[in-house]
Amino acid sequence: MKQPQLDYYNMGTGVVAFSSTRHGGCSKGNYAAFNINNYCGDSKDDILNNRKALCEMLGISNDHLIMPHQVHLTKVAKIDETFLSMSPEKRQTALEGVDALMTNLRGVCIGVSTADCIPVLLYDEVHQAVCAIHAGWRGTVKRIVMKAVEAMTAAYGTQPQQLVAQIGPGIHLDSFEVGDEVYEAFQQEGFDMSAISVKQEKWHIDLPLCNRLQLIASGLLPQNIKVSPVCTFQQADNYFSARRLGINSGRIFSGILL
Repeated sequence: MKQPQLDYYNMGTGVVAFSSTRHGGCSKGNYAAFNINNYCGDSKDDILNNRKALCEMLGISNDHLIMPHQVHLTKVAKIDETFLSMSPEKRQTALEGVDALMTNLRGVCIGVSTADCIPVLLYDEVHQAVCAIHAGWRGTVKRIVMKAVEAMTAAYGTQPQQLVAQIGPGIHLDSFEVGDEVYEAFQQEGFDMSAISVKQEKWHIDLPLCNRLQLIASGLLPQNIKVSPVCTFQQADNYFSARRLGINSGRIFSGILL
């Protein structure tokens, strides 16, 4: 079984955080080679084998690798002992329509899937809690990262200034060309468009920066926020990009584990 090739992040002690690359799995074609997303058309057997390989690397059981069915909204789900005791069917229902997961359980890897959207990982070392967030442009407009910070504060007593954040691989400013309707969606929600956008032939929006600014607005210290230099659109040989490969392709998995 091929080991997945992961990009690891240094977010402090007591935590493992990473994003997957396209390499090291057994998926084929536009899913090659490492994909564990069930909702993009890949072979169920290949997904299962890729999951097994990742769980072996992380030293966890398959039922402790948890990923939601994302829908570009702002629901944050708490993974606790009650969730772990659910049947597979009830788990699937609980994870439907969820775009961020948080937990304070050890040995449970939570994560999100992206292929141009922005993954954001949060770690509260003081209260030993983590969060994984899927922020596409719609979720970014709806300020999902701010809602996730609020959810961690309510659930675990997290203080934003104690959080460490990693913004993972996603589409960057030069490649994220958008229509007027996307630009206007940000503008109508009160974003500083002079800071996050530029006009070329069409508008371009800086999604990593927009999420970074939201984290700062939530109270995170700027020095505690790291941003991956990887643009998925520009590096589609190594990271999945739906804009480059089409929606019937694999997804990056960004996970975090206490």
